[in-house]
Amino acid sequence: MTRRTFQRAGETERRKDLIAATLDSISEHGLEGATVRDIAARAGVTGGLIRHYFSGKDEMIQAAYREMLAGMTGTAVEAMADAGTDPRRRLHDFIVANVSPPIADPKALSLWAAFIGRVRSDEELARIHRENYLVFIGILEDLVATLLTAHRHKTTFSAVRHLAVAINGLIDGLWLENSLASDLFDEGRLSNIALDAVEAMLGGLSLRDREPAP
Repeated sequence: MTRRTFQRAGETERRKDLIAATLDSISEHGLEGATVRDIAARAGVTGGLIRHYFSGKDEMIQAAYREMLAGMTGTAVEAMADAGTDPRRRLHDFIVANVSPPIADPKALSLWAAFIGRVRSDEELARIHRENYLVFIGILEDLVATLLTAHRHKTTFSAVRHLAVAINGLIDGLWLENSLASDLFDEGRLSNIALDAVEAMLGGLSLRDREPAP
């Protein structure tokens, strides 16, 4: 266990440090084993200080789940920065980022597995999960609609939503593959599988620097 140095900082930074310690504890011990005492020790603070920021363990878990999901989505969005406004490159980079490290990662998988088992029975975790899902689907819808429009393809909300949900399902599956067994795949193999599948969904539109398949 790594003990953090809880330095003087603003309220926001302190809260983020505690959330990071919560995620570390959950990753190692699961939701039940991640005690307030263990989290406090990792953050280098007292339990009393934790109560200044969170009402209890449940609120810490909810904040940690929100942070984990937002962090993964944010990392994928940041991966599109170099693509500028090119719709092809933006969708390409977003897909590749979501099935590659650091998003596809054993620690991320262990955290996801810990949280997902509680989502169905915890109303607040379920709300956080749904909220992030809709944000993620919205990003995909925008990326897909922009690309199709750029290629003068007629689009409807229903068709774009259908594609976004399908692409999200593909990403979920390959994210799981890479997080569980990355050593079984050559570098870039899962990214290329994802791109092959999405290009097929898009009717042959290429996301890479090559002509689309006939």
